[in-house]
Amino acid sequence: MPVASLKTPVGLLSVEERDGAIVRLDWSADGTARSALLDVALDQLRAYFAGELQVFDLPLQVDGSDFQRRVCDAMFAIPFGETRTYGDIARELGGAAQPVGNACGANPIPVIIPCHRVLGANGLGGFSGAGGVETKVALLKHEGAGGLLI
Repeated sequence: MPVASLKTPVGLLSVEERDGAIVRLDWSADGTARSALLDVALDQLRAYFAGELQVFDLPLQVDGSDFQRRVCDAMFAIPFGETRTYGDIARELGGAAQPVGNACGANPIPVIIPCHRVLGANGLGGFSGAGGVETKVALLKHEGAGGLLI
């Protein structure tokens, strides 16, 4: 599967495409593949980190259970610069906070599906990307949601 990479303020990000959709974003691979979709994805990531883009417009495919996809849809709906708690999403989906937290941690397309915008009831919660919570804080500050963290 084609993978393309981009240096960003939170590290080298690699985006993977499969069957015309973005299926993964991670900090672990260095790809040099080219495709129209990967070019658009990298352009949108550049614009996001430059402060010029607030909503990604890419075809996404989340592998996993129906619940995982529902949690990812709920995260994707959180507006730029805003946050929700695991409990907020659990109430929205009619479930419990811990499974929502597990689904957030298993998000295959972080940053684009903004799991960094989901917080614990009494703190930041976790972040599965490279740098852990420090990366989560950097992304929230980038979006202007960092005031609660200072």
